[in-house]
Amino acid sequence: MIDLYTWGTPNGQKVSIMLEACRLHYSVHPIDILNNEQFGEDFLSISPNNKIPAIVDPEGPSGEPISLFESGAILIYLADKTGEFLPPEGAERYEVLQWLMWQMGGFGPLLGQAHHFNRFAPEQVPYAIKRYSDEAKRLWGVLNTQLTKRQFVCDELTIADFAIYPWAARFEWQGIDTTAFPAVNAWMEQMAELPFVERGMQVP
Repeated sequence: MIDLYTWGTPNGQKVSIMLEACRLHYSVHPIDILNNEQFGEDFLSISPNNKIPAIVDPEGPSGEPISLFESGAILIYLADKTGEFLPPEGAERYEVLQWLMWQMGGFGPLLGQAHHFNRFAPEQVPYAIKRYSDEAKRLWGVLNTQLTKRQFVCDELTIADFAIYPWAARFEWQGIDTTAFPAVNAWMEQMAELPFVERGMQVP
């Protein structure tokens, strides 16, 4: 059974969606980041960057245990472990990986800044709010263009969808009117109806 160390954030939800989609048995260990549990010594030994999510798989490569942090790395590992939601080779694999990296490098951290300055900053910083809200809209436009002629981000359902969806689901925190991005809106409705996505979004 895989041990999942997580909290109710988009980065955590990516991995729980994947675990549910692959029908893997896992045990949830909540790490309350609001109370700084991510800085505990036990968790540090699993996640050197003090960030959720992280996993420990007792049946890793060659049957040896493995611990992993960074949500993108975990998604790739689970896809390779199960042979699901990531093509094994060729151009199709790299297309999925590029959209996963797009999420990891932009659609996650920059939207996270929009969340912070729109909802959690102790004082209003108009420059920061505008900067990150504008970037959120630009990134949503990129995603909308990609989804205009596709059912999923890379034609078939992949880890790219699992990585992007939890961040898109917090559109209100980003000041996004989803009706302005109809292709993304349709994709989100489709993703939300998948039972394993619904279950994964509820973890922990």
